[in-house]
Amino acid sequence: MRKKYPTDLSEREWARIEKHFRVSYKKGGRLPKYSKKEILEAIFYVLRTGCQWRYLPNDFPLSKTVYEQFRQWKKQGIFEKMNYEITKYSRRKIGRNEQPSACIVDSQSVKTTEKGGSKAMMEVKK
Repeated sequence: MRKKYPTDLSEREWARIEKHFRVSYKKGGRLPKYSKKEILEAIFYVLRTGCQWRYLPNDFPLSKTVYEQFRQWKKQGIFEKMNYEITKYSRRKIGRNEQPSACIVDSQSVKTTEKGGSKAMMEVKK
């Protein structure tokens, strides 16, 4: 039994997204050493704390295993599907349409020196 972390999923949260992580096993293959939930919780830990993969606490699955699974799920679009599912659920829960009807784009302008071109560069003195 490992220590509980704030990034751990509750059983209810896991039940909502578990379908995105179901795996069919090859006949005769060995069962995985770690559950998909354990690996996902380790990924959430890295994302939340900002620690490097190799510095995962020892009570999580091996960092190489977690990182490889993260890359595979990212490539498969699992996180986008999961995020879409959670967004739909959250909007439905507060009585809104599942599909957002508007989007907010935030951009920031940075003031420059307003000088440009070749004249703005300093000449090299010999």
